[in-house]
Amino acid sequence: MKERARILVVGGGYVGMYTALRLQRKLRREIGSGAVGITVVSPESYMTYQPFLPEAAAGSISPRHVVVPLRRVLDRCRVVTGEITSVDHTKRTAALTTLATQEEGTGAGRLSYDELVLAPGSVSRTLPVPGLADHGIGFKTLEEAIGLRNHVIEQLDIASSTRDPAVRSAALTFVFVGGGYAGVEALAELEDMARYTTRYYRNVQPEDMRWILVEASDRILPEVGAALGRYTLAELRRRNIQVLLDTRLESCAGRVAVLSDGRRLPTRTLVWTAGVRPHPLLAATDLPLTPRGRLACTAQLTVEGTPHAWAAGDAAAVPDVTAAQPGALTAANAQHAVRQARVLADNIVHSLRGEPLRTYAYRNAGAVASLGLRKGVAQIYGRRLKGYPAWFMHRAYHLSRVPTANRKARVLAEWTLAGLFKREIVSLGSLEHPRAEFELAAGGKPSRQDTPHRDGEDTPEDNPNGSS
Repeated sequence: MKERARILVVGGGYVGMYTALRLQRKLRREIGSGAVGITVVSPESYMTYQPFLPEAAAGSISPRHVVVPLRRVLDRCRVVTGEITSVDHTKRTAALTTLATQEEGTGAGRLSYDELVLAPGSVSRTLPVPGLADHGIGFKTLEEAIGLRNHVIEQLDIASSTRDPAVRSAALTFVFVGGGYAGVEALAELEDMARYTTRYYRNVQPEDMRWILVEASDRILPEVGAALGRYTLAELRRRNIQVLLDTRLESCAGRVAVLSDGRRLPTRTLVWTAGVRPHPLLAATDLPLTPRGRLACTAQLTVEGTPHAWAAGDAAAVPDVTAAQPGALTAANAQHAVRQARVLADNIVHSLRGEPLRTYAYRNAGAVASLGLRKGVAQIYGRRLKGYPAWFMHRAYHLSRVPTANRKARVLAEWTLAGLFKREIVSLGSLEHPRAEFELAAGGKPSRQDTPHRDGEDTPEDNPNGSS
């Protein structure tokens, strides 16, 4: 073991958290003696279990149970809430910004390290679509998922209270772009939730809503195979969800979704889930990148030709040694990220102790996807499941994978209670603007565009005859 080893883990997602967790277990003695120090830098103080985002958006799981507090699970690590903005690996330093440095205006600080684990993950891949930045909604973070839930319920409120048919139609039109996991699961869960919610509105029926999935390729859910992809397509269309294949979004300026087939869809809801791209931090390092902007890695999860640099997950192009075709890379998904983190942590320990490194080799076990309450598709070790069995397998698999026994117990309890009681249909959109009410009371201008509704004020919904 080196006299002193400072390990810097960049990112608090799957790879970052699981790597640090395994390192603090494997190096317990060295950490206690001061021979090893582990620093984890993450923009958030928690890890988000992203497969549960659709269920959090639908209200099946409490938002707090979708995240894992880093400081609680990484109690032997130094956790810093901030961002690494650049890395100079030749000098073994990284530029760090935190809320404190931004408030003080002191600029980025510097962190020195001996071993670097670069796992910042990915960001949403956007295209230069007019209006997308102004009106598009992402679905990659917990905040976006809960914000989208609030937004959907607010659209039902608008449709229920307006006298304008055009406003009502736009409020009840929901467009999702991207037919992968995120797009299909988010749309299916939210449509399920919204359809249930309409029973509490006197003048909004499920058939009044339009749910539209736009996909540029000729299939959806390619991860589960062609047969289950076709089944998913048929299931969504059976629920009156329009699935437009070989179609692209050309513009959404002025809250009108213009598609490549010529359709124009006035809508107040456009959700963008059309893939991800490598984190911009990778371009601000002196480490080798692939033509697609990911870190060039070996099967031992080291960065090619760069001692003391390690990577895994979405940011890393890791050779798939189990694939038949040469040059194949492992898929950028949670299944690989969690398993790569274990091998990465073990290899850092082996490296510090002068032992041989392990090769990452894992064959994908399959894929599971939820299509709403008690509906799903799954392909596990070549076996295809549909409907309730697939949905049950989806929940069982992710319950087994969500970190910590605490979270497992809370999620299981919520699922159990959800089966006994009615869905929650409350929109807490005001949480996104917590000071608006006080600012208005203090005589200032509210920070949100829509001022809070006052008790005692009449709305068109108070008079059902006034609604269209």
